[in-house]
Amino acid sequence: MLRSPRPPKPIPLRNRRAARNGGARRPLRAATAAAVTSALLLLGLGGAATGAGAAPADTAGTSALVKTVQNATHPGAATAEHGDTLNWAVTYRSGSTGDSPAPAVVTDPITGAGAAQTYVPGSLQVPPGWTPSWSTDGSTFGATDTGTATTAVRAENPVLRGVGTGVTPLLLAPVQPTAQSTGGDGFTPILHRTATGEIQSWNIYHHAGRTAPQVVCLSLTAGQPCTGGPWPRPLNTAPGPLGSGATGDIGSPLTPQYVFDPAHPGQVLYPAVTATAVGVGCLDLDAQANCGFTALAATGGSPSSVNSLGGLVRSGDNLYGVATDGRTLCLALATRTPCAGQPYAPVVPANHDLPSTPNGLYLGALTAVGGQVFASSSPQSGGSTVPGPPALGCFDTATLTACAGWGTPHPVGPNAGYYTYNAYAAYDTAGHPDGVCASTVGGATVQTTCYGLDGSAHAAPGSLGALAGNVLTFNPETVTTDTGTRSYFPAWGGSVAGATVCHDWTANAPCAGFPLPAGHPNANGGATRDYGYSYDSTTRCLIGLGDGGVLFSLDPATGASPCVHSGAAVTLKPGDFYCDGASGHVQGYDKVRLTDIDLSHVVLSASRVLVTDPDGTPVATPALGADGTVDLSGIPVAAHPALTVTAQLVLTTSADFANGHHPTLVVEYRGDGPQICFRTTVAAACTATAVTNTANGSDATGTLTSNTVTTAVAPGTGCQPQVTVEKEICGSANSHDCLPGGPGPWAKTSPVGLLGLLGTAHWRITVSNAGPVDAASVTVNDPTTPACRQAAGTFALAAGTSRAVYCDSLLLALPLKNTASASFVAANSPAGTTPTTTAPSAAVACSLLCILAVPGKD
Repeated sequence: MLRSPRPPKPIPLRNRRAARNGGARRPLRAATAAAVTSALLLLGLGGAATGAGAAPADTAGTSALVKTVQNATHPGAATAEHGDTLNWAVTYRSGSTGDSPAPAVVTDPITGAGAAQTYVPGSLQVPPGWTPSWSTDGSTFGATDTGTATTAVRAENPVLRGVGTGVTPLLLAPVQPTAQSTGGDGFTPILHRTATGEIQSWNIYHHAGRTAPQVVCLSLTAGQPCTGGPWPRPLNTAPGPLGSGATGDIGSPLTPQYVFDPAHPGQVLYPAVTATAVGVGCLDLDAQANCGFTALAATGGSPSSVNSLGGLVRSGDNLYGVATDGRTLCLALATRTPCAGQPYAPVVPANHDLPSTPNGLYLGALTAVGGQVFASSSPQSGGSTVPGPPALGCFDTATLTACAGWGTPHPVGPNAGYYTYNAYAAYDTAGHPDGVCASTVGGATVQTTCYGLDGSAHAAPGSLGALAGNVLTFNPETVTTDTGTRSYFPAWGGSVAGATVCHDWTANAPCAGFPLPAGHPNANGGATRDYGYSYDSTTRCLIGLGDGGVLFSLDPATGASPCVHSGAAVTLKPGDFYCDGASGHVQGYDKVRLTDIDLSHVVLSASRVLVTDPDGTPVATPALGADGTVDLSGIPVAAHPALTVTAQLVLTTSADFANGHHPTLVVEYRGDGPQICFRTTVAAACTATAVTNTANGSDATGTLTSNTVTTAVAPGTGCQPQVTVEKEICGSANSHDCLPGGPGPWAKTSPVGLLGLLGTAHWRITVSNAGPVDAASVTVNDPTTPACRQAAGTFALAAGTSRAVYCDSLLLALPLKNTASASFVAANSPAGTTPTTTAPSAAVACSLLCILAVPGKD
C-alpha cells in the first residue's frame, strides 16, 4: 500500500557566524514562500543546504528521490566552510502499488569530485537489502570502496518489495541431496549465514594432505557452489584469500571438530597439521580467507611422536585438543596464543604415535562438559608405542591435570582390537549432562561404555546396540528443543551404507517415530556413509555429510530425507534504513508475511514464527495466520529498536521452490522511505565557492532524478579578502589632470598655495584586494566628503584587482585632513555576516597658511 509522506517539520535556519559574532540573523532575502518551504524540506534536521532546488512531488505510482545535505563538521550551519565534512543523503520514495519484487537502482555522482569536494572513504551507507558499489569514472562500478578516487556511488536492490521499508530474506528451500559431490572425503558440515542472509554449508576434508585442496563451500540458498570457486581450495597458515590448486601447507586430522570463535562469529577454528607443528587453523567464512595458524606442539619426538591431533572443543575461554602423544593442547581464544604451560601432561594413552609413522592419525574424539574436557583414545597395535584397549580420560581446566576420579584413563573396550571414533556427553531425563560415553567398533554389536562426570559407573544408552559391531559411529549432534534432548549418531560400515541412530535422553530410549536406524535411500541411493550432522535451528533440519561426499538433509522428527522444512531468520532494525541523523523516520512495526508460496503447502499448525530481541530474549510468539501473516504493530519500537524474526515452516512439498522459484519472508515496519548516504570533504582551496549534488536512478516506475542541492562554501579565516584603501589628493592646477584616470600628480598632501584660501579639492580613493578571494558588498566610508561614498556605490572586487573612486569637494576651511576607509564581506558569505572595515587612509588639502603635517593612514 502506498503511504503518503508525512509533512516536513519546520526547521529553523541558523546562521552560525552571526551567532558567533553577536550579529543578528537576517531574513532570507528575495525568497518566496514556496522557496522557503522547499528549503526547509531539503535541509532536514541540522541541514546545511542553501539555494536547494525544489523536491519532486510524489504521485501515486511514481517514485521519487529527495536529496538533502547535513554539515557534519558544523551541525546546523547555513553554509559550509573549506575543509568541512558534508553528509549527502538521498531518500528513495517508492511509488510501488504492488508486491512483486522489482529492481531499484540509485546512483549519486559526486559533482566536482577531487576538486570542489572529495569522497570520504568508507562513508557510503545503504539500507539493509541494498548492495553498495563505487566508481572512479562514473560509469564502471565495483564492489570495492575506491576511496578518495571515487567519483560516483551506487546502491542497488534487485528484489525491492513495496515501499522498501522492510527486509525480505529468501526462505531456505528443503535441502536436496546435492547433484555434484562435495569433493574428497568431507566430514561434518559447518553451517554459516552471511550478512546478506545466504545460508552456506562449508566442509573441510578429513585426513587430507597438506598441499591438497580441501575446503568446500555450498550455498544452500542457491542450491549450488558458493561464489568464489572453483572448489575445493587449499588451506594455508598465512592469512589471506584462499588459494587454488595444490598450494596448501595445512593438513587435517582423522576426526576433526570445529569451533566458531564467539568474538568473530564468521571465523571457524579447526585442528590443523603442518610440516612442523600441530595446532589451530583459522578460516574466515565471510571473507573466504585464511586467518592464521597457531602452533601448539612441534611435530616429531621420541619414543612417542606428535604426528597429528584430535579435537577441537571449547571450554570457557580456551580451546582444547589432544596430540598423538597423549598430551593435552590448549589455545587461549582471546589472544589466539598457546595457553601458559601447555602442552599439559597426558590424560589418555598415546595412539598412532610411532616416530616411524609421521603421518599417523589420532584415533578418538573429544567433548567438553563444564570445566572438564573428556577425550577418547584408541592405542591400536601396530601404530602405537603402548597398545591397549580404547580409553576415556578427563582433563580439569581449572587444575590443568587429570580430573578427580580420573587419575588413570578408564577403559571403553576389552582389548587393542577395539577402537572408537567418538566421545560424547550423556544426559539425564531433564536434559542435564551427567556423564561421558564412547562407542566402540568390535564384537557382535556396537558397544557403548559410559562413566559419570566423577569417573563412577554410568548406565549406557541402548540405542546404538541395534548396530552390528563392525559399524562405525561418530560424535552425535545433540539437539535440545521444547520436546526434549536428543542425540543423532552418524553411522556406516558393514552392511550399513549410511544411517542415523536417534537416542532420546528425555525418554532414555530410541526416539519415537524415528526408524532404528534411519537410512537415507533418497540420498545417493542410501550410500551416504555418514560422518556428521549440523542442526539448523531455523528450518529444524539436520544437514548431513559423509564419506559418500554428498550433502543431504534429514528430518529430526521422522528421519525422512530430504527434510521438507523451510524457514528464514532475519533481524529488522528500522534505524538502519536512515543515515541523515534526523529523528522521527520510523512510525512503528507492521507485519511479517510469507510471499510467493502456496499456503496450502504449509502445515500451519506445525509451523511457527518466533519474535525476539537480537540477543535472543523472547518478545512475542504470535500465531501464524491463515493468510500467512503475523501482526507486529503492537510491539513498540522505542522498547525494541530491533527485532529478530525466525520463521520455522513445515511443508507438505518442496514444489514451491522448483525451477528457480524463491519464496520469501517479508518483515516490514511503517516509516519514511529508505536513505542512501555518503560523505565528502569540502576542498581547502579558496577557489571552491559552492558544492552541489544531484542523484538519479530507476525502478519499476521509470527513471528518477532528484532535486539538486547546492551548498555555498563560506570563506574561512584562510580565505578572506585582503582589502586596503589609499586616499590621495590631486596636486595639479589643471583640473583636467584631476579627472578620473588623469595623471595628477596624486599625493598625500596638496602643494602649498595650490588651493588658495578656498577652492575645490579633487580626491582619489583606491581600493585594492590582494586576495586570495573576492570581496563583496564593498562600500567606501568618507564622513568628511559624502560625495566620495556616493561616487563609489557598492561593488565587488575580485582578488588581485583594484578600483579607483574619484570625487570632489568645495573646501570652506583650510587646511583639511580627509580620511577614508572601506567595508566589505568575503564573497559567498552567508546573509547577515558582519562587514569588515579596512584601516583608514588620509590625505591633506593645504591652504597658504598650511602647516604641513605628516599625513598618512590613521
